[in-house]
Amino acid sequence: MVVFAGDMNGHIGSSNVGYYGTHCGFGYGSRNTDGSRILEFVDGLNLVICNTLFTKHEAKLVTYVAGPVKSTVDYIMVQQEDKAKVRNMKIISSEECVPKHKLLVMDMWFKATKSWRRTFEPLVRVWKLKHKLLVMDMWFKATKSWRRTFEPLVRVWKLKTCEEYRCMVGDKVEEAKWKGLCVNDRWQQMKGIMMESAQDICGMTKGPRRHKETWWWNEEVAEAVREKKIKYGKWTKENTKEARMEYKKSRKNAKRVISSAKKKKQKECANDLNDS
Repeated sequence: MVVFAGDMNGHIGSSNVGYYGTHCGFGYGSRNTDGSRILEFVDGLNLVICNTLFTKHEAKLVTYVAGPVKSTVDYIMVQQEDKAKVRNMKIISSEECVPKHKLLVMDMWFKATKSWRRTFEPLVRVWKLKHKLLVMDMWFKATKSWRRTFEPLVRVWKLKTCEEYRCMVGDKVEEAKWKGLCVNDRWQQMKGIMMESAQDICGMTKGPRRHKETWWWNEEVAEAVREKKIKYGKWTKENTKEARMEYKKSRKNAKRVISSAKKKKQKECANDLNDS
């Protein structure tokens, strides 16, 4: 949608003769030469002057006051197809946006649009592999942009063992042509082999993940979160001060347990990377 607004320094007047589509007939004063230029400009761009859309009292049409001089020189314009969205135009005479100019306000109506789904790109959930070294080597890459995008994921957690995955990667490495490739090209080729093997063995998920990141999840965290949910349900049902205090206590404990679990898991990952 295009909105054109500002001090045009011209008087379009109350008459809409010659400009019926651009000037709707509810203006102020008389037209001058600069006002005619404004109307020609607006008509050429297929716009409509919103100041003229509604019947207003004289005090609600004047945008410029300097002593005895009163006029309308400030305008808001929209495209013809957006005219129906304009619900009101008003002058707030008690407010000055700049000296001698009154504040001009336009009310519009828009249909709210919500986008619940986001685009996503393939991403392998390698941290679900039971082979410890594979998890540690690729964990940070797999969780690089975890919180911002919905992504289809390879079902790596369906692997009962990594032996099949290793065999497939090994076969593809032997079949690949490595001669004459630079370091970057070799890495890209090796990456493609590993990703293709994981996709062939595990397949792809059909949509975005239903849960948030759980690389730090354990039984202690699950128990703390479960207790917090129970206390919250009790508070909403009973609506008493005691139930509320119990819920706040369990919520605080859940946050503490989650924070501790994250720190512990991060230390384990760092130590494994250092050892490898």
